[in-house]
Amino acid sequence: MGGLPFDFAYVIDFIPKLLGTLGLTLRIVAGSLLLGLLAGLLAALPRLYRIPVLAQLSQLYASFFRGTPILIQLFLFYYGLPELLKLAHVDVSKTPVLVFVILTYGLHTGAYVSETIRASIQAVDRGQVEAAYTVGMTGVQAFRRIVAPQALAIAVPVLSNLTLALLKDTSLAFTLGVMEMTGKSQTLASLTQHFAEAYLALALVYFVVAFVLEKLMKLGERRLLRHERSGDEPGSPRRFAGLRPSVRPSPIQELKGGNAP
Repeated sequence: MGGLPFDFAYVIDFIPKLLGTLGLTLRIVAGSLLLGLLAGLLAALPRLYRIPVLAQLSQLYASFFRGTPILIQLFLFYYGLPELLKLAHVDVSKTPVLVFVILTYGLHTGAYVSETIRASIQAVDRGQVEAAYTVGMTGVQAFRRIVAPQALAIAVPVLSNLTLALLKDTSLAFTLGVMEMTGKSQTLASLTQHFAEAYLALALVYFVVAFVLEKLMKLGERRLLRHERSGDEPGSPRRFAGLRPSVRPSPIQELKGGNAP
């Protein structure tokens, strides 16, 4: 397979060099996540409100980005998008490759975020919303105090997993020439001919970063959803768990009720 005999000293030597490109990897993750949250929210709204045409386009968007490999998406956006924009006389040839990388990862993440938002909101019992209306809440208040906390409790763990998956997916950015951690490890391996050591060092860095991110997101998740454990705050969904909306009887039911003894 080529390469020099394994020497663990190279693993120790490579780790600081890989950490020098960690900032770029995290910038890709942060930029892609912010774009993904925005794209996911915009894509989820038409399906939640069943807006004609837009709902179908939103579903097509989610299906495409969830159903095709992200590596192919990177190539399509980097090589294909400039060619399409040329037809509209828009020149993006001088656009940094990082822009295409973040755009691709952001739209890819947004497809999963849109499904997460839609599923989380639809998972909240509609009866609790109707119960909130009966006690005088407006639609905005019912969403903010009843729907949003419960939907957030469902969505946050999924979004945490998406963030970790995004961190690992950034390893493909080097295929477009972005010198993030994987690209740096490729360079170190080629220069020193210590391939196993370079990839072992890369795996250790990814593992530690993912571990730290996971712990931070777990901490944030517990702080964000602490009211779900207590259920004692005003407007907490648990206050409405046993409450059922009062439904006005139909005219026929009122007539039948009038004849009852």
